[in-house]
Amino acid sequence: MEYRNIAIIAHVDHGKTTLVDGLLKQTLKLKHGEEIAERAMDSNDLEKERGITILAKNTAVEYKGIKINIVDTPGHADFGGEVERVLGMVDGALVLVDAAEGPMPQTRFVLRKAIELGLKIVVVINKIDRQDARIEDVVNLTFDLMAELGASDDQLDFPILYAVAREGKAYKNMEDPQEDMHELFEMVLEYIPQPSVDLEAPFQMLVTNLDYSEYLGRIVLGRVKRGTVKKGEFVQLMHKDGTMSRSRVIQPFTHMGLARIEVDEVGAGDIVALAGIDEAQIGETIADLADPEALPIITVDEPTVSMTFQPNTSPFAGKEGKYVTSRHLNDRLKREVMTNVSLKVEELRPDEFVVSGRGELHLSILLETMRREGYELQVGAPQVITRELDGEKLEPFEHLVVDVPENHSSTVIGAITSRKGQLVNMEPQGTRVRVEFKVPSRALFGFRTQFLSMTQGEGIMSHVFDGYSNWAGDLKTRQNGSLVAMEAGNAFAYSIWKLQDRGAFFIVPATEVYVGMIVGENAREKDMDVNVCKNKKLTNVRSSGADDALSLTPIRKLTLEDALEYIGDDELVEITPKSIRLRKKILEPNMRK
Repeated sequence: MEYRNIAIIAHVDHGKTTLVDGLLKQTLKLKHGEEIAERAMDSNDLEKERGITILAKNTAVEYKGIKINIVDTPGHADFGGEVERVLGMVDGALVLVDAAEGPMPQTRFVLRKAIELGLKIVVVINKIDRQDARIEDVVNLTFDLMAELGASDDQLDFPILYAVAREGKAYKNMEDPQEDMHELFEMVLEYIPQPSVDLEAPFQMLVTNLDYSEYLGRIVLGRVKRGTVKKGEFVQLMHKDGTMSRSRVIQPFTHMGLARIEVDEVGAGDIVALAGIDEAQIGETIADLADPEALPIITVDEPTVSMTFQPNTSPFAGKEGKYVTSRHLNDRLKREVMTNVSLKVEELRPDEFVVSGRGELHLSILLETMRREGYELQVGAPQVITRELDGEKLEPFEHLVVDVPENHSSTVIGAITSRKGQLVNMEPQGTRVRVEFKVPSRALFGFRTQFLSMTQGEGIMSHVFDGYSNWAGDLKTRQNGSLVAMEAGNAFAYSIWKLQDRGAFFIVPATEVYVGMIVGENAREKDMDVNVCKNKKLTNVRSSGADDALSLTPIRKLTLEDALEYIGDDELVEITPKSIRLRKKILEPNMRK
């Protein structure tokens, strides 16, 4: 069978998963009563809730007797590790660019990777039905970006398609719009090269992804580089340290639509899944038993942000979680490292782990997944990972792009430059302005909330890792102290009402609190101990209006990301399946003085 292997890459929200929906709907012959759900490839709960892709996933469609394997990739820079490892499986990439926003930071990141690997590139200008679409400008910006990233002449001679992915349309000519995506399929067949296959050579495949099945155990995914493998055949698993172990392929699978199909044999050029190879890790080679030969190991960019993970030690520990000990935590993190290639875990002590990832979102998705699984833990504030070079201290910098209404631009520029950001480029776009900065990664911790309130919710901000640069000096990212509970018990509306001019509260009346728990943000710079468990003294003398309903200011409800952005170096976030609480590392007020 003939194959084409393509990845769909783009910045977050430019329509990758929606485009895959359109490709599936137009090629799958559905049985009676079946239908393809919206964003069908976003399969886990967190992806559905947030409307983002977190894990790279593959599907396949058949067009004119040719099988097209499609890999849908994440658009967030924090999940760049997912993109880097899957690009090695494909021969070409559809680069989606929003017709109004143009190329964004993550477009730059994934394009750089695709160009380095020499992939054939097809540019798809998506959302051309937007009122603020500027199609010609976006095509020119994409060309300029590819030239800047060192694309070859062949890559720069890219074909262009215009699409409205949501309506399942893609076509070559703006003057001749089509009602479906057949021109996109034709373009893939014509322009993306067929993988060079040698079915007679010894079997060889690189593991690029892992899955798990209740019945079959670990399933390895990857593209067969050469040769074929049959059901029941023995193979050599070549580990990263150079050792080898013998395994048996219990069941090979190939993909079609959203289903995995059991087959008796798989061959070179196809993206397949193999069950039965239980010890395999990402980046290792599965090779022929008689003639094993290793493929180059996948390398991904290093993590830039770390956090300490510990078992929960607060007075409420063990009340809500199912897995609460350091052994549970250790086992779970070891399991995560197997599939999450851009994550690193270091054990400082038996009950303290340093977990390093690509950014706050990368780590917070892991924490959110763990709490849903029943884990209970506490984590420290995010820290950037620094390096030393010739005695100089270096820190990670981000390429930040903000898109804001014109009347808010000066406030935003002032705020970012006060956080050591350097303005790189600025261009007006109608009533809005797009501003680019080079900014230390740590300057962006806790900035998103401030940015949204500065722009009254109208600003768009995205950033991608730009490299290491000299340490930018001391940086103050938080102006306010915390309101800390000094007495344990249930919070009363009366005491919150009395204290609300001191700052903003995170808790509602009747919340159970403990000594050292953070209940709000102080309006001033220093921390302040408060008693929220004091009720009004009742007397037998009543005056009219004395017991009117207390009017409380609405609380600031913190999500997990907000909590991680908020905490300082002497504070922790306590995460349980039911609650997210903030606390001081040292709970006793007298010990903190």
